[in-house]
Amino acid sequence: MSFCLNSRLLAFIRLWIDGGWAVDALLCQPTRPHGDLDIVVQKQDVEHTRDVLKELGYKDQMDVDTRPSNFVMADEAGHEIDLHVIEFDEDGNGVYVPPDLGLSYPSDSLTGQGVIGCHLVSYISPEWLVRFHTGYEIDEQDIHDVMALHRRFGVSLPDEYILLPKTSDDRDAQADEQLVKYSSLSLPTETK
Repeated sequence: MSFCLNSRLLAFIRLWIDGGWAVDALLCQPTRPHGDLDIVVQKQDVEHTRDVLKELGYKDQMDVDTRPSNFVMADEAGHEIDLHVIEFDEDGNGVYVPPDLGLSYPSDSLTGQGVIGCHLVSYISPEWLVRFHTGYEIDEQDIHDVMALHRRFGVSLPDEYILLPKTSDDRDAQADEQLVKYSSLSLPTETK
């Protein structure tokens, strides 16, 4: 699934790519299919982000997890964008709105930069992408992402990934085959 990284959206709104697309940006290539695009935006940019996405055919998707700090917009083709809303505190941490949830993006998690298509984008750093893949029941996509980041950047594996039983498929060999040695990234930027 590909997503539109609209020039107007990127020109006027500071956002960070999170989740699987951030992993692909760090690895400089698409490595697996993605069900959605996770983005982090500042509270001050939420309405403008919504307006641009609505112009592109996206609508709010209401479900039990919808709240001011995290909501999903989707288009008729099934492309979903999962928005995470933050405000910066005095230490530069991106704190979820409302702050009483106790969730945040620490300041050093918001340091990644790269290119998707022809757009310079910010994304979550490798170390924090790995940390954010903990604390819940992990699945094959989590394993894929964490192992790829570990192999490429030497990020330490969290305990739940170290303790995984070995399977007959060689995940390390597959991860090696998928990693590339160049630093520019060309991912699809058109919505299909």
